[in-house]
Amino acid sequence: MPRTVTVPSFDEVLSRLGDEKFDVSPATEGANRVAGARRVSKYGCAAEIAPSDVKDAPVRLLARSGWVLAGEISRLTDRGYQKFFKTSKLEVPATADALTALHKFDEELKNAIGAQELYNEAMGTTSDKYIYDRLKGRA
Repeated sequence: MPRTVTVPSFDEVLSRLGDEKFDVSPATEGANRVAGARRVSKYGCAAEIAPSDVKDAPVRLLARSGWVLAGEISRLTDRGYQKFFKTSKLEVPATADALTALHKFDEELKNAIGAQELYNEAMGTTSDKYIYDRLKGRA
């Protein structure tokens, strides 16, 4: 007999996130103003989600998860020798503890919202941007 999968509503996902001890608040990122958007945070990391228009997915990710610096969700940048957390105003080197917290946050968030876990993301933290000095100027 085929297995039926019930897709939770956005409100049910928010309730599940609250049960998992995530802090859920209205979204704050200016560029991602969407009706019903929420900022989800835990372990010093945050992401922004909103209700999805797709039938099989109740949640849409607006702002990728990142470490929170000065109230802003940072982007992880890999420069080959070091990873950095970068916001519009500042940039700090990523520590092992911060990367561990980000990886744990991503894993728990995806589990709570029912998102698909990709192999390369499950193996460790992936960066938003890769910048290598020795490749500058190459075509």
